Amino acid sequence: MRALITGISGFVGSHLAEYLLAQGGWEVAGTVYGRPDNIVHLGDRLQLFPAELSRLEVVRYIVEQSRPDYIFHLAAQPIPSLSRQDPWFTLENNIRSQLNVLEVVAQLGLKCRVLVVGSSEEYGRVDEADLPIREETPLRPTSPYAVSKVAQDYLGLQYWLSNGVEAVRVRPFNHIGPRQRQGFVAPDFAAQVAEIEAGQRPPRIRVGALDVARDFSDVRDIVAGYVLALTQGEPGEVYNLGAGRAHTVRQLLDLLIAAAGVEVAVEQDPARMRAVDVPLMVADCTRLRERTGWQPTIPFEQSIRDVLDYWREQLRTGASDPTPLGLRVTH
Repeated sequence: MRALITGISGFVGSHLAEYLLAQGGWEVAGTVYGRPDNIVHLGDRLQLFPAELSRLEVVRYIVEQSRPDYIFHLAAQPIPSLSRQDPWFTLENNIRSQLNVLEVVAQLGLKCRVLVVGSSEEYGRVDEADLPIREETPLRPTSPYAVSKVAQDYLGLQYWLSNGVEAVRVRPFNHIGPRQRQGFVAPDFAAQVAEIEAGQRPPRIRVGALDVARDFSDVRDIVAGYVLALTQGEPGEVYNLGAGRAHTVRQLLDLLIAAAGVEVAVEQDPARMRAVDVPLMVADCTRLRERTGWQPTIPFEQSIRDVLDYWREQLRTGASDPTPLGLRVTH
């Protein structure tokens, strides 16, 4: 089986590449735009295309060369806060690349499946009565990023209905793990805790809302779910992926601090508060579980330890974490 992973060098893309190669029987290709640090260790086991995906002819060339049976489209700008700073940048990047992938598959008449990656952010402002969140829950997006994901989601549905492209849509909830860049709560906190532990930073962390609760899964569970969804899911259908339980941001931070064994002063920073922040989000993943048997297996506490270990190693080796721009940021 041949897989094409757009954004293969990103956080999720690199874990997905590892997972497929470990399963055996997969030939894996991917697009890279920016630094390939996360996949260097995979060496020549990958077919790589240095490219960004805003031009249809570039996407056509990549698909023609790789001839995939499955396309995992992960390349995107995934940070909601960046989308608020420059809404059009995120909308253009995320929607155009998704459209190009689907359009090329339709034009070439390929019988391959396409994973369209949405987000729990599509649900946006959920009411208590909506919990746990099912795929039928109304979409009430609260950021340009979330709107871009709604557009990707419905482009997948449209190309299935109109063109017969076998698109499978997923809405992953928060996922964490090694290699996630800063701009998300777990790596933001873990990087600071690692610096405090090493004596390179004053023992103080400035935070936003700590009592919001999110459905956190490990990225390694999420990529296993992606593979099952794309290979066994129903074309045109949409599937939630999450742990089915919530942890507060405060719990996440407390676990990081406890793992480091340091004393840290936690200070509220009004600048880090969102204008709209939903108190609780929990996924109902019954649809995917019944279709494929998928279940997350990695405990939240292990994910937190692994995230901290990753940032300790980044600090030890002097690896940088550049501010992501455009499609250099991938899921």
